[in-house]
Amino acid sequence: MLSINEILEVIRAVDQSAISRLELEQEKTRLVIIKGANDLPPAPAQAAEPVRAAVSTAEDLPVEPAAAVGEEKYHQVLAPMLGTFYAAPEPGAPAFVQVGQIVDTGTAVCVLEAMKLFNEVEAGMAGEIMEVLVKDGEFVEYGQPLFRIKPK
Repeated sequence: MLSINEILEVIRAVDQSAISRLELEQEKTRLVIIKGANDLPPAPAQAAEPVRAAVSTAEDLPVEPAAAVGEEKYHQVLAPMLGTFYAAPEPGAPAFVQVGQIVDTGTAVCVLEAMKLFNEVEAGMAGEIMEVLVKDGEFVEYGQPLFRIKPK
């Protein structure tokens, strides 16, 4: 993982360059730097120029509890990155999962494409797919809910 000083150095380099966005993944850590973004938390005080940064680990996002719907609690599978959501592995192929399908923790539920790289997203827990929250081909944001799963 990058140290705070290394992160601050990357932020300064991005701020002084023509780059408007930088995404860096290293092991289980993801660093996203967006110049001029006001909707992300501010970077540490030493680099509080117009650059904003967000750092999270992959373990922060795969599944999180959602509000109770009726009597049952559902979990949400969240987008681990921003990109284009694809419900199937390729055009014309059947979707990875359907509403009502039972999945295991490691079951691939969709693919997110960013910069021509296709990344499978796993269910993150065993249960039944209750709802698909995005449409095929839709652009999704980091942390956006993709599916609701009823735990086994």
